[in-house]
Amino acid sequence: MRRAYAAAARQILALRPGGVRIAFHTSPFLINRGLHFTHAILLFFAAAIAGTLNAIAGGGSFVSFPALLFTGVPAVQANATSTVALWPGLAASTVVYLKRLDAPVRLLLPLLITSIAGGWVGALLLLHTPQRTFVHLVPWLLLSGTLLFAFGNQIRAIAGRASAVEDLHQLSWVAIAVSSAVQIPVAIYGGYFGAGIGFVILGMLAALGMRDILAMGALRTLLAAASNVSAVVTFIWAGAVLWPQCGVMLAGALTGGWFGAHFTQKADPKKMRYAVIAVGLAMSAYFFIRGH
Repeated sequence: MRRAYAAAARQILALRPGGVRIAFHTSPFLINRGLHFTHAILLFFAAAIAGTLNAIAGGGSFVSFPALLFTGVPAVQANATSTVALWPGLAASTVVYLKRLDAPVRLLLPLLITSIAGGWVGALLLLHTPQRTFVHLVPWLLLSGTLLFAFGNQIRAIAGRASAVEDLHQLSWVAIAVSSAVQIPVAIYGGYFGAGIGFVILGMLAALGMRDILAMGALRTLLAAASNVSAVVTFIWAGAVLWPQCGVMLAGALTGGWFGAHFTQKADPKKMRYAVIAVGLAMSAYFFIRGH
């Protein structure tokens, strides 16, 4: 399958000004780009900021993804590379949060299965999105992710008010089936783009009756990591990750995640949320203007 991907990609490669070979088709893309030192510095610090934000308030992709675009990386590869670079930090947070999980296996298992399956579908949709189409989608995706991030608490509050179930161990199979069905499109979005996905998951968990915000955060992180892991594997297998950029950003994200984890109690989450929202709106406006 991988050879077929490579063959298809070679057939559709097009040369754009500047000598960068990119693909405008529905197949995965194979790109061999050099990494300038100035770009490496920019990507490292952008990923460090993203890792710090993810550890404190979330929304790191609002920084890492545009940073790759600013350095000239095509949009699809930028999204794939950003996802892979930030995933280890998300996985590390999941390990830390595991002790806070208080959900029955009969709920966790269906949610994990739908998260992994949905993330895989979302990743395939991204790889089969023409480059030019995704470029036009970027500002809309950034804006939708920013709005989800900005109004996530309201979504969670509305869902929580509608809930009458307080004990997850007493959930009916109907409630579990409904929550698993809802998680499928959420996970597809997570594999395709994913910005703001955490707040959608929080809203669903509040609707199930969860009230412990730390336990909700643990399950949210686990489901986000599950949807992203299938996307990460798919992007790597398809050759859509630019490894020089990814390596630099991985180091930056881990550094930022370590910093954020140690200083999260000193930071004001509310101010950090406002900063993330401001960045998201600014990036959305920039790419809307750039696209016209």
